[in-house]
Amino acid sequence: MDQFAPHRLDEPVARLGVRHLFVRDLVVPARIGIYDHEKAASQRVRLNLDLAVEEGNGDDRIEAVVSYEPFVTAARQLALEAHSELVETLAEKLAAFCLQDRRVLAARVRVEKLDVFDDAGSVGVEIERRQSA
Repeated sequence: MDQFAPHRLDEPVARLGVRHLFVRDLVVPARIGIYDHEKAASQRVRLNLDLAVEEGNGDDRIEAVVSYEPFVTAARQLALEAHSELVETLAEKLAAFCLQDRRVLAARVRVEKLDVFDDAGSVGVEIERRQSA
C-alpha cells in the first residue's frame, strides 16, 4: 500500500500505523455567535484538533510527516474570516480543512466559547469526521 494512499475504513487501524497529531488549547479571536453583541465584535474561542494521520516512513524530514503548522494557520484564519452563527459551523469548516490532506484519516475538532457564562469555563461542541471511503 502506498504510504500516503487513503485507507479503507474497514481496515484495522493498528495495522495501518496511525499516529495522532494534535493542537491543544489554541485561543484565538473568532467572529461567531447569533446575538447582536456577538456580531459586533470578535470573542475568544479555544480550539482543539486531534488528527488521526497515516504514519510516514520514519524519515526525519518535515516533508515525510503531516505537519501541525498549516492546521494552526488555517484555524486562526477560519475563526476570523467570516462570521459564523454557530460553533458547529466553525467546527465543520475546520474538520473539512483538515480532511483535505488525504493522509488525515479522521479529525476530531472542539470549538469552545470562553466568555459566555461567568460561572462556566467554556461552552461549545466537539465533532469527529472521517475521510469518505
